[in-house]
Amino acid sequence: MIGQAVSILHHDGIVIYPTDTIYGLGGDAFSEEAILKVYEYKKRPLSNPISIAVCDIDMIHGVARVDEYASHFIDQFLPGPVTVVLPAKTCVPEMITGGTGMIGIRFPDHPLALELISRFDSPITATSANITGGKDPVTPKECHVPHDFLIDAGRLPGTPSTVVDLISRKIIRKGALVDRVAAFFASDV
Repeated sequence: MIGQAVSILHHDGIVIYPTDTIYGLGGDAFSEEAILKVYEYKKRPLSNPISIAVCDIDMIHGVARVDEYASHFIDQFLPGPVTVVLPAKTCVPEMITGGTGMIGIRFPDHPLALELISRFDSPITATSANITGGKDPVTPKECHVPHDFLIDAGRLPGTPSTVVDLISRKIIRKGALVDRVAAFFASDV
């Protein structure tokens, strides 16, 4: 199952995969062709950035500039249901950042997601497997976007990740672990 999904990703295909929150829509985060498909399939404006998913800390450092504060935050919360927004390195396609120069990064605490990314050996897109503005998909039946393959992990928890900007130290979107994140920011570590 994972092998087939990896093969599809290597050919600019799109895979729906489980995370520790909801189902994600995954494509090769370094392929403009795959990224365009994700935008098209979700009916998402190109000006809206798309986050990426990684399987380890090294991948985070490979795509983003991580200062000491961000590193401490990452150690506290990842892997887990938090998306960190950091300055993107030049290897990251500008298209995926929505022209912001920043990249949202998910390090999901889900074995199938981690195995998929690890075997693909590169970040994949990490946006919800729904039409933009639609209901967050927690079961395969709720994934109504076009895709080439779906990894079925049954019902998922359903609370989206909390999105945090680690440069301005602000919560962009409230979701899972929001109280812990707010407490971390308030502690002014």
